[in-house]
Amino acid sequence: MRILIAEDDQVLADALLRSLRAAGAVVDHVANGSEADAALMTNHEFDLLILDLGLPRMHGLEVLKRLRARSSPLPVLILTAADSVEERVKGLDLGADDYMAKPFSLQELEARVRALTRRSLGTTTNVLRHGPLTYDQVGRMASIDGEVVELSGRELGVLEILLQRTGRLVSKDQLVEHLCEWGEEVSNNAIEVYVHRLRKKIERGPVRIATVRGLGYCLQKIEP
Repeated sequence: MRILIAEDDQVLADALLRSLRAAGAVVDHVANGSEADAALMTNHEFDLLILDLGLPRMHGLEVLKRLRARSSPLPVLILTAADSVEERVKGLDLGADDYMAKPFSLQELEARVRALTRRSLGTTTNVLRHGPLTYDQVGRMASIDGEVVELSGRELGVLEILLQRTGRLVSKDQLVEHLCEWGEEVSNNAIEVYVHRLRKKIERGPVRIATVRGLGYCLQKIEP
């Protein structure tokens, strides 16, 4: 999961970054509305926007309005002051999916992030399944027929992306966009290595990662 945080309070932003990264998310941060708007226009691989409304240089409501004017379905969780009922209403009317009033619990924010992600994927559970292969997005644990599969952080990231798009092609560029924060450099060769390692660990069952040369990867079930 790749998240953009638009928050000008650096202390709060740092806490959000630590919390969400510890939960396995890839997280980028901007400190003003203009940067948020620019990032949203140039990067289409974010899975969620956490948007503070009281941003400098462009108000959060304007960022949200411009995002929805581009017909973007990106889930948006707005952050507001505890007494700003009017702003919360405006945010929801402009297309925000949820809100949290400051101060808030990081544990609750993580739960709301998971709920918004489930909703955007059309699922009702944090466990992704594909035949005998399951992945618990909260515990970040993969298993086949109930037996835990030991995977690295990058391998878990690749698996999560493929499971969220079962039956669809996922390009190397898409994997890079979802796995890497700004400033990180991961080559297509590195992606091939992650996929190769993941393939060796999960293809002992009736599940395989198919490679479509020049296009990408697709998670498939092998029919008996």
